[in-house]
Amino acid sequence: MRLDRLTWLEVAERAHRSLLAVPIGSTEQHGPHLPLSTDADIALALADRLAAQRPDVLVAPALAYGASGEHAGFPGTLSVGCAALEAVVVELVRSADAFAGVVLVDAHGGNAEPVAAATARLTAEGRSVLGWSPRVPGGDAHAGRTETSLMLALQPDLVRLKAAEPGDQRPLADLLPELRAAGVAATSPNGVLGDPAGAGEAEGAALLAALAAGLLAAVGTRWAAP
Repeated sequence: MRLDRLTWLEVAERAHRSLLAVPIGSTEQHGPHLPLSTDADIALALADRLAAQRPDVLVAPALAYGASGEHAGFPGTLSVGCAALEAVVVELVRSADAFAGVVLVDAHGGNAEPVAAATARLTAEGRSVLGWSPRVPGGDAHAGRTETSLMLALQPDLVRLKAAEPGDQRPLADLLPELRAAGVAATSPNGVLGDPAGAGEAEGAALLAALAAGLLAAVGTRWAAP
């Protein structure tokens, strides 16, 4: 159930026994073949799948701006930075006190630190909040096979497969010092960290199912299903 499709009276009837899932993504380059909305699309899809499995979950509109400074060399990338994102998440969750808890579904790696800091701060204030991010063992870092497969399963009409090409394929751990120092553009001119070759809709659907199961399990550990 989407929160923004309800009236405040309808929310009031169920908020005290409901969890609010907040998808957090970004508006940033994803190579020459994927849309700027990729992270937000994935976060929203996973939140929707959580709500499909748990009737006590309402899905908030996606927060589509994040900490994407490392992608600043690419037109279209819009970033609010770490400090602003942390502040937004803190205030957003504070405003959701009517709900039994808040699940932050973050699908952009650059948001990890500010979302974790916000979650820690909110928890210290006594609020019931869980931060969760998808993890794909062996997956590539950015706009490679992993995200291309996910988007082929979610929004195939937005994937420009003919424009797909490999980028810097070194492991993320090796790339991080360069990314932090000079950004993605200095490391990979096309914005890809990985190789989209071999991506497919079936693989994306399997990944989505596995990630959704992981999210459901994490939420179930924190809050028992009704």
